[in-house]
Amino acid sequence: MTDSTPVARRTREQILQAIREAAIAEFSSHGFKGASTQAIAERAGLTKPQLHYYIESKQALYDELLYALLEAWSAAFAFDPALDDPAQIIGNYVRRKLDYALDNPALSRIFTNEVLGGGLRLHQYWPVALSSTAQKVDLINAWIAQGRMRSLDARVLLMQIWGMTQHYADYAVQARVMLECADDQPLDREHIARELTTSVLLSCGLAPI
Repeated sequence: MTDSTPVARRTREQILQAIREAAIAEFSSHGFKGASTQAIAERAGLTKPQLHYYIESKQALYDELLYALLEAWSAAFAFDPALDDPAQIIGNYVRRKLDYALDNPALSRIFTNEVLGGGLRLHQYWPVALSSTAQKVDLINAWIAQGRMRSLDARVLLMQIWGMTQHYADYAVQARVMLECADDQPLDREHIARELTTSVLLSCGLAPI
């Protein structure tokens, strides 16, 4: 939706927020190559010259959004250190991942489109992702060694969780059709969360919570 509020009546923060929302919509729908600064400007209620007063380039704007998402993922999806029960920790992780995907479907699709395009702009992110993943893998392997869950490949488990939770954002059209969800109705988030959590925990040899 285009922001029709005159530029002169908006604060700098409001304009930057409008640009961010417009960019998310365009990059999510068309990818980096397909999105244009003209379309972003129009969606934000700006002229193209006005847009370029606030951004350095389409590349800089895209990178800013992409890395903001990746940093948010790294911060939000750590295993809860206040808990000691593997079922609770993994169950909460599944739920947070699903909630983030459903609350930010356009951002999720930006990441997916980047990966499908070869992930050329993710080279700075992979070391952070590998470090964050390694911490989770070490903890899961410790649980396995302690006999607290069945033996499995912890990295594969985490990737399965990522794929299952992001599916409802990246393939929202298919999900709505298959779940027979009307266009004017939200997905039944609680039902999906219960099913995903139960499936993941059972695959770990853990009792559903």
